Amino acid sequence: MALNIKSQLWGSAFILTAAALTLPIHAETLQQALQSAYDSNPNLTAARAGQEALNENVPLARSSGRPSASIQPTFTENVVTSGGAFAQARSFSAVGSVSVPLYQGGAVKNAVRGAENRVEAGFASLRGTESAIFSAVVGAYMDVIRDEAIVELNRAQAGTLQVNLEATKDRFEIGDVTRTDVAQSESRYSLALANLETARANLIRSKEIYIQLVGNEPGDLEAPPPLPNLPESADMAVDIAVEHNPDLIAAKEQVEASRYDRKAAEAGRLPTVSAFSQSRYNNALNSLSTQASAFSPNATFDNSIGIRATIPIYQGGAPSAQIRQAQARISQAQELEIAAEREVIAQTRAAFSSWRATQQVIMASQRAVEASQLSLEGVRIENSVGNRTILDILNAEQELVAAKSQLIAARRNNYVAGFTLLAAMGRAEARDLGIDGGPLYDPVANYNDVKNQWNDWSSVPSTQPKATRTTNSNAQSADIEAFPDYSRR
Repeated sequence: MALNIKSQLWGSAFILTAAALTLPIHAETLQQALQSAYDSNPNLTAARAGQEALNENVPLARSSGRPSASIQPTFTENVVTSGGAFAQARSFSAVGSVSVPLYQGGAVKNAVRGAENRVEAGFASLRGTESAIFSAVVGAYMDVIRDEAIVELNRAQAGTLQVNLEATKDRFEIGDVTRTDVAQSESRYSLALANLETARANLIRSKEIYIQLVGNEPGDLEAPPPLPNLPESADMAVDIAVEHNPDLIAAKEQVEASRYDRKAAEAGRLPTVSAFSQSRYNNALNSLSTQASAFSPNATFDNSIGIRATIPIYQGGAPSAQIRQAQARISQAQELEIAAEREVIAQTRAAFSSWRATQQVIMASQRAVEASQLSLEGVRIENSVGNRTILDILNAEQELVAAKSQLIAARRNNYVAGFTLLAAMGRAEARDLGIDGGPLYDPVANYNDVKNQWNDWSSVPSTQPKATRTTNSNAQSADIEAFPDYSRR
């Protein structure tokens, strides 16, 4: 479905891009972070391995309807014999059998179809895992950008308050201000230092979470690109989400799979028919007496073929219990599908509301920053002529910092909410985001390779972890420029 994007959306996205810090040439982009997570995030690579294991349920189900063959060789040494003429001191025998299922009441057919639906559910769940990890990466990426800006803002504020404190002390020395003014300046400066340390700790935490998700240390992160194809209304978003959300698709496939499970259970009441062939070979290994050898050959061979039918008459109530169990699981899957639908609708509407609200917060915060800057300039001028106190300046500076902090957080929240909305709509996967670090993982390719496998002896190579370890990464820091030392003046 083609979507028309309002100019307001693109405007807010470009505001976010333009607001990022100035970065060096060799910067890390959001797409690079997503590519790294796509290639090496252990939760995602584990989900892919789990999907490949799930794919094997289809050939396992098909194997029940395929021929089987076996050979049973036996060597016997009779340590005590009756002593008769035909007694064998030792013997070797072999029994070879082949069985071909002809009719199993539809059990195999329905088991295969159920397994196929669960594979489809697995494909959707894998998409959901991919989308969830990408959402987490976007959140971590934006957290680092936000917290770096917050640290810089608090560092600048602490520096300003340090200069203000020293100036207030100088004015106190000449009797221009009171000790109360000095105490107020010291209080605000100490509070700014505490806020700075909190901001630094938050930045370190965000960097460590980034490493956990992406697999490498964050460099100088570029501003993210605008988000495309966001909806114009909550109803439009819900319509797309109900059709494309991977978790909801997985729940629907589970309902279909459970219906085939019931049909497979119903087959337990029906007859089964199979063709068979059995060959027997026995060799006395020349242990028969001379007299017995004249009447009985030393080695014998016989072969039989036939058709065997098994007609259930009474099975202790097992078939009915299995059918009731399967029906209960259908009901469970149906209820879970409705629960998933409710959750998707709620998440989509909430994400849309948050995305739209943060657009308004950005505009309001920008106005607040502009007004606070004008207010601070005016208060400083008025203080210079004695119409404002030191406390008025401190309050104005605090209001400006609060407005800037809110603007920084709103830009982060707006982008994350927009990406969360795309994820709820089923449009935040590798194929949607233009990840171009090589061929994308294709779960269908593995499924096509294994779904019709017959060979009992196909090679199964061992594997090594695809995810990267972070034991060699450095402990993160939030270094800042040192404050000037005014104590030696």
